Amino acid sequence: MKLAVLSGDGIGPEIMAQALRVIDYLVVTRNIDLKIIHAPFGASAYFEYGHPFPDQTKKICDESDIILKGPVGLSHSDTKKIPIELQPERAAILALRQRYDTFANFRPVFLSPKMSSLSPLKRTVISDGIDFVMIRELVGGLYFGRKTRGKDSFGLRFVEESLEYNEKQIRRVLDIAFDLANKRSRKLHNIHKSNVLLSSVLWNEILDELRLDYPNVSVTNMLVDAAATALCLDPCQFDVMVMENMFGDILSDQAGGIIGSLGLMPSACIGEKKSYFEPSHGSAPDITGKNISNPYSMIGSIAMMLEMSMSHEIEARGVWTALHSVMEKGYLTADLGKSATDATIVSTEEFGSKVIESLEKVDWV
Repeated sequence: MKLAVLSGDGIGPEIMAQALRVIDYLVVTRNIDLKIIHAPFGASAYFEYGHPFPDQTKKICDESDIILKGPVGLSHSDTKKIPIELQPERAAILALRQRYDTFANFRPVFLSPKMSSLSPLKRTVISDGIDFVMIRELVGGLYFGRKTRGKDSFGLRFVEESLEYNEKQIRRVLDIAFDLANKRSRKLHNIHKSNVLLSSVLWNEILDELRLDYPNVSVTNMLVDAAATALCLDPCQFDVMVMENMFGDILSDQAGGIIGSLGLMPSACIGEKKSYFEPSHGSAPDITGKNISNPYSMIGSIAMMLEMSMSHEIEARGVWTALHSVMEKGYLTADLGKSATDATIVSTEEFGSKVIESLEKVDWV
C-alpha cells in the first residue's frame, strides 16, 4: 500500500517522526508492505510553493491508498502573512476533506482507570476511566456552506455564511454512528440543536427513520449545550456520540480537556474511497522545536489507520497496548506533567522510544 505522509507545520514534523518510527518498526517486525511518500502541506507548503495544498501533493495523495497528516497552521500573527483564502485551515484542511469526501470523523476519547489522574475531573466522576467515541460529520454544515462578505447598502461590513445539509449527507454519517454503537454497547447519543436550528430538525427526522434499522441501539437525544455540560459532569454516560460538523469541532476539543490534553486525541477521517488520519489538535507553534510535544495523538492515529484502512487489527491493538502501557507507567510529556505528581517527564523522542520498547514486549496473539 502507498501511504502519503503530510507532516504539516509547527510540531507536526516532530510528532510525525515518532509515528514513523512506530510504522518502521511494524514494517520490519510484522511484515507490513507499505511504501511511504512524503509531501508538503500546510503553511510551510504555502511559503515554499505558493499554496498550502500544492498540485504535487494532490497528485501524491491521489495516487496513495491512505493519507497520514500532521497538524497545520501558524500563530495568529504569522497567519496574517498568508491571504485569507490561502490560509491552511481553509485552503488545505477543508480542501483535503472535500477532495476525498472524508465525511465521517472518528475521535476516540479514552483514559484507562490507571490514567484517570490525568483528567481535571474528580476521581469520583471517572473512577472507571473514560471510553467513548465521537462521530462528527466532516464535509457539510457551516464550514462548507456558501460564504459572502462585503458591505451592505449602509456601508457596513457584513458576512453571510450558510449552514447546508442534505439528507444523504446526514444519513450516511448517522449510519456509521449506528453501526459503531451496535458493535460497542448499543448506546448512541444524538447531539443536536433542533429547538433553534432547522438543520437539526432535518437531522433528527432522518435519525428517527434510520433507527428502525437498528432496533438494538438505544438512542438518547441531547441538545448540544446540555452535552457540553454533561461532558464535564458525567462523561461516563457516553459511549458513541454523533453530531454535525461544528458541534463536533467544539465538543471534541472539550473532550480533549476532560482527558487532560488534546495531545491524547487521535482521529480518523473516513471516506468511501479514501481516508486520512491525523491528530485532532493544532500545530502548537509556541512549543515547536522544543522536543516537548506529545506524540500520543499521532501514534494513536497510526493505530486507527492500521485497523480501519489496512485490516491490521492485531497490530492496531498492539500499538494501543504499547501507548497505554507507557502512560500507565508514568512516562508523560510536559502537557500532562502537572496532572501526575509521580510522573516521569519525557521528551517527544523519549516517549517515542518508550513506545517502541513497549511494542517489543507485546504478545501479538
